[in-house]
Amino acid sequence: MEKEFISLLNRHPGILYKVCSLYCKDDEDRKDLFQEMVLQLWKAFPAFREEAMATTWMYRIALNTAISNYRKQTRKPLPLPLSEGIFQIPDLQDTVAHEDSRRLYAAIEQLSPVEKAVITLYLDDHNYEEMAAILGISKSNVGVKLNRIKAKLEKLIKTITL
Repeated sequence: MEKEFISLLNRHPGILYKVCSLYCKDDEDRKDLFQEMVLQLWKAFPAFREEAMATTWMYRIALNTAISNYRKQTRKPLPLPLSEGIFQIPDLQDTVAHEDSRRLYAAIEQLSPVEKAVITLYLDDHNYEEMAAILGISKSNVGVKLNRIKAKLEKLIKTITL
């Protein structure tokens, strides 16, 4: 069972990385969330009956874990950030070369956790049926949410200056 689980994670590592990147700004928080997602996947793995696609199952658990983590974080007081200037740490976050992509991701960061989940699945080319299965909503609700999110992103992108 352990080998099958590791094989599954190795076949689809991008799913967890994408979700972590959308829900956590800090590298350490992303690592913590990644570990929590792997733990939740491991706990749920014995019950995975392959009735759904493995990626659908992984997205569902990863997004639920990220949203739960996000809700926990909003209840905790935020720690005061240390000034990067003190440590002279280079900015490693600027890996996206294109300004349009940076604007899009900056706009996505401003979305609610559920909106982030929907747009992430859309950007990963999931169809409405797959998105509905992952999110636990109807296909028509996916369409409505997606149209609203696209309109919201258009407005947000126009306001973002880099």
